[in-house]
Parts: sequence; C-alpha cells; structure tokens
Amino acid sequence: MAKTPPAAKSETRETLSFLLRLAIIVFVIRSFVFASFFIPSESMLPRLLVGDFLFVSKWNYGYSRWSLPWGLPLIPGRILPHTPDRGDVVVFRSPGPDDHDVIKRVIGLPGDTIQMRRGQLWLNGKAIPKQRVADFVLPLTPNFPATLCDPAFQDTDATGQAICRYPRFRETLPDGKSYDVLDQRDIPQADDTDVYTVPAGDVFLMGDNRDDSADSRFAYPEGMGYIPMERIEGKAVVTFFSTNGSAEWIKPWTWFSAARPDRIGEGF
Repeated sequence: MAKTPPAAKSETRETLSFLLRLAIIVFVIRSFVFASFFIPSESMLPRLLVGDFLFVSKWNYGYSRWSLPWGLPLIPGRILPHTPDRGDVVVFRSPGPDDHDVIKRVIGLPGDTIQMRRGQLWLNGKAIPKQRVADFVLPLTPNFPATLCDPAFQDTDATGQAICRYPRFRETLPDGKSYDVLDQRDIPQADDTDVYTVPAGDVFLMGDNRDDSADSRFAYPEGMGYIPMERIEGKAVVTFFSTNGSAEWIKPWTWFSAARPDRIGEGF
C-alpha cells in the first residue's frame, strides 16, 4: 500500500514564522543592547550635526518602560539602575503628551545645584572653567540652511563656500571631562538663571548649543525641566553615518556626495 507523502509546509506560514522571529530579535536588541538615533536639530552643536546617525547603548543606566520601543509599559519602575556621570550624552524620552526622543548632556545629578551667571555654568557653587577656543565653522547645507544661522555669524570660507562661524568655548567639569559649547549671544533667561537644585531621582540636562536648546533650564513646555532617570533610554556611543541632506532618492550618486565620512566613528 503506497504511503501518503507528508503535507508540505505552507510557504506563507514559514515566511510569517521567520518574520516573527526576526521581529522578536530586533525588539530585544533595540530594547536592551543597541538602538540608532537621528539628530534632527542643532541643539547639540558643535558635537552633533543635523543629519548625524548614532548608536546608543541601552544597558548603561538600567531599564524602564522607556527602554522599549514606543514606551511599552512592560517594565515596572527601573531595573538594574545606575546613575549617569556628569558629561554623559544621553537619549531620553521628553515629558508631555507629545513625548519623543531627545538628546542632551548630563550636567547635574541628584542634590547638585546648577546656575548660569552671565553665560557661565556654576556647579555646586563653583564656576565651571570656560575657555575660548577656535570658532566652530559649519558649511551651510540643506540640513543646516542659512535660516538656522544668525546673519551675524554668516560668512564664506577661502573657497567661497557659505558657512556659519560660531564662537566656541571649552568647558571642563570637576572630574576632568571636557566638551565644547557654543555661546552666540547674551540671552538673559538662558544665561542668567536662578539656582536649580536637582531632585532625587532626576538629572539636569543641557544642550551644548547653549542659546538654541530647550533643556532643563526651562520648565515644560518651554523646555524639559528636570528629567527622571527612568526616562533615560541610553548613552550615545558612536556616530555611524552622517549626511548633509543634499541626497535625492532618484539620484543614487548623491547618496555618496551627501555623506560626511569624516564624522563616522566619532565617539563620546
């Protein structure tokens, strides 16, 4: 008697099963190991340019619901918690109903006092050294058009390229960590502030582009206010791609001419 051959597995079922497994792997990696982040604004100039793509490590500060895609409420509170270091560049979930991912630098930890006096940062009653260094020069491109550069800072370089030339300074925190900041002009509400005392469980975050950053110096919705640590999603690790925004999908050769390869591999 002839045996009935086993029924062939449905190709559709196999495809769906593969896609499900792939989605689970991506979800786990995206939630607990690494995630990518795109820089949409100029608030972290000069370190980060509009059009930079970063890898963000997810394990540095512990995990919460905001570690998961879309902030899925699957993790109660914060597990494996760790306090960031001052100077870390972190991605976090902003407050408010229009919450979205934001990137800023950690300036103050719980119990710290923060104040801006005439554009200089004061931490725990001591002035943070602010050294004038070479101007930051940024070419004007589709990702950074002239509308984003104050006319007072617009210029051209030796080749005739339109540029934005910003005054740049180097700050050095008490632990020795240094980073560059931009200080374009005197803005009283940003450059001369009250004393902030960081509450327990929160951090005080600032953008490096001090005059174009809605951060912890300003209460929500004008800024971010203090950010609970459970809203921190991860630590910026390395730039893996960057584009000036001039690429066009229908012109593949522009994908390469728009790239900024000199920014690839820059760490924090």
